[in-house]
Amino acid sequence: MPTPHLSLPESAHDLARWTPADWQSVITGEPTTSAQWMLHSARLGHADAQTILGQWLLNGHGLDRDPVGALAWFLKAAAQGHPMGVNMAGRCFENGWGADADCFAAANWYRQAATKGLDAGMYNYANLLATGQGVKQDAAEALQWYRKAAALGHAKSMTKIGFFYEDGRVVAQDSAAAFTWFEGGARGGDFRGQYNYASMLAARGQMDVALEWLRKVPLSATPGFKRLAGEQLLRSPHPAFRAVGQQMLDALSSVAAP
Repeated sequence: MPTPHLSLPESAHDLARWTPADWQSVITGEPTTSAQWMLHSARLGHADAQTILGQWLLNGHGLDRDPVGALAWFLKAAAQGHPMGVNMAGRCFENGWGADADCFAAANWYRQAATKGLDAGMYNYANLLATGQGVKQDAAEALQWYRKAAALGHAKSMTKIGFFYEDGRVVAQDSAAAFTWFEGGARGGDFRGQYNYASMLAARGQMDVALEWLRKVPLSATPGFKRLAGEQLLRSPHPAFRAVGQQMLDALSSVAAP
């Protein structure tokens, strides 16, 4: 629960005096209590609180899931120029959370978040540019935004750049550069980076190291990726890799079982 010395804020002025430790005590507190504190702070106009509350409403953290309410709070934060609020408004429009899916609107929000310097906004905008959703397809501009996000340490963007070099898209095909970018994504915690880095390590004969990275993949991968990776690994000529693939698929089956 929030630490006892914290009083419920009565104004934005009170919130301005909160320290990072104060905020952390609320964020990590008992969900229902923390959600009420965050709601109160959001109503006082605090953009960070509005953005956090929106995320909690999407996830059902301490409150009933409410995508419409989540989008409303993201828009309030975005109106104050909050970069993550802007980005999350884009996420809502891209995925149809709380509104009809609208990639054109999503691209507009992501572009704003990207120009504000938010790495996640850069990544999301680059994804739409790369696929031509909501904007004219432009792989070269997408790569530029991935590079900007990667320079800020964004692991998923590093992995995306690796694919550009692996496929020879926009840039000349360069397996050494792809290897370096996949390694960066892997070490940054991106499961796709980990999988592709492991694949390239295996191709270089570094089987034990590759296996270590493959075992990290299911710790953060989505169910869809686990299924795809598991099925691919089952076709590997290496028994240890097949075993990891089977473990991924078995874990999915156990979750799906009643």
